[in-house]
Amino acid sequence: MPTLDNKRILITRTRHQASELATQLEALGATPLLIPTIEIITPETYAPLDTALAQLESFDWLLFTSANAVEVFAQRLNRVPHLRDGLIVAKVGNRGSDPLSSVDPQKPIEGFDAKLPKIAAIGPATAKAVQGIGLQVDLIPPKYIAESLLEALIPEALGKRMLLIRAEQARDILPEGLTAVGAHVTIAEAYRTQTPPDSIPALQSIFASPTSYPDAITFTSASTARNLIALLEAANLTLPPTITLASIGPITSQTLRDLGLSPHLEAAEPTIPALIQSLTAHFAR
Repeated sequence: MPTLDNKRILITRTRHQASELATQLEALGATPLLIPTIEIITPETYAPLDTALAQLESFDWLLFTSANAVEVFAQRLNRVPHLRDGLIVAKVGNRGSDPLSSVDPQKPIEGFDAKLPKIAAIGPATAKAVQGIGLQVDLIPPKYIAESLLEALIPEALGKRMLLIRAEQARDILPEGLTAVGAHVTIAEAYRTQTPPDSIPALQSIFASPTSYPDAITFTSASTARNLIALLEAANLTLPPTITLASIGPITSQTLRDLGLSPHLEAAEPTIPALIQSLTAHFAR
């Protein structure tokens, strides 16, 4: 079996998401370098999300395009009085200021007696998060990107009310496409991403000398690509051309190209296992 022995691989995911990738890389002999280029923060207001959740039974479809959105959805359900007090009791605690820290995806939401919408998830990681809170996913597109999710939902769209829970800075291809074919789409922003300033000194350290350079950098979203370049510019650094740039999928790859960088490899499908498989195949060559 191919390994990644002695390969130093920079992970740019958020802190709370990096462990899965890091653990799998370590199992293959790699040395993960965790320097997040994005962090999750609360939106300007939860009011649109809370309003939509109070009317949850009125929607035909509930759309999730990230596991982060699923976790915030579970958290905010506890704040909807008529659901909290009779229909839904979420097993959540309070573990800090992180907007996702009060949700344990392994602890399901209990007591769903409400008429729930059908649920669509953009890919297996998001579907796993939905299942982790005790709900069932009705639709996963064949390709784990917004364009494929849109295509899969078009037959269901005409006249249907759809609630899309997403990041504040997300692309609009899904809501615009669904609206164009007759759906009534409500967008509820669950979180924002920002560039973590404490990552600048970490990057300065790792790029101080060729001996400390990573062998590869993984990009798991367009935001990780944009933010890494922004952090490097803020640190007065340039990306050495010898480092392998590993993209999780076509949207991330296109973002890298838009930034003037060519990804050396792209995962066969936008999942962590596929990204790791692409890395092992690349270094085996």
